[in-house]
Amino acid sequence: MDLEARAAAHWALGDSRRLLVIDQLALSDRTVAELADTLGMAGNLLAHHLDLLEAAGLIERRISEGDHRRRYVSLRWDRLPTAPCVHLAPIKRVAFVCTHNSARSQFAAALWEQTTGLEAASAGSQPAIRVHPSAVRVAAEFGVDISSAQPAGYERIISKPDLIISVCDRAREAGVPAAHGQLHWSVPDPVRSGTLKSFRAAFAEITQRVEHLAEQTQQ
Repeated sequence: MDLEARAAAHWALGDSRRLLVIDQLALSDRTVAELADTLGMAGNLLAHHLDLLEAAGLIERRISEGDHRRRYVSLRWDRLPTAPCVHLAPIKRVAFVCTHNSARSQFAAALWEQTTGLEAASAGSQPAIRVHPSAVRVAAEFGVDISSAQPAGYERIISKPDLIISVCDRAREAGVPAAHGQLHWSVPDPVRSGTLKSFRAAFAEITQRVEHLAEQTQQ
């Protein structure tokens, strides 16, 4: 970040209400309505603060790939000058879910295991026949082997995990299995475009999110 971008970021964070928004997004993406309810903030006031945070490059708003009436608000971790003040209790069992369990949730489970040394599960609401070949290729480029992974439905999540993370808007909006905790990461589906660039972008985003979640849960 150049000097002007850093100054803009610090200015945007100089309001306690905007800091609360950042803290709410530290672990999970939220819809605008969810943020308003959680923070008890009027919609027009929240929109004003979101506009300022977005102008400073600290958040982005994505139209849901499921219900297009929804927008999910996500942090741009690479632009934050300081880490949010939030943490979770230690996690032993985590599961990542998406629709087809052919790319994003496979990336996330493998990266969680590699980052933390803890076991992770992945599943899909409508599992594909196989893990997408481009997902296998891109993971291998970054030293992650998912060549033997197989998509599966929610029956794979036999025991109730400590945390379920949906990495797919459609899966989240269709309802995910019960867990002690639930988070959502609105990661664009790379299979839709099918390009290696989109798979690499999804892998990079999930890597960043897994690393930050691991930091927050293992403090």
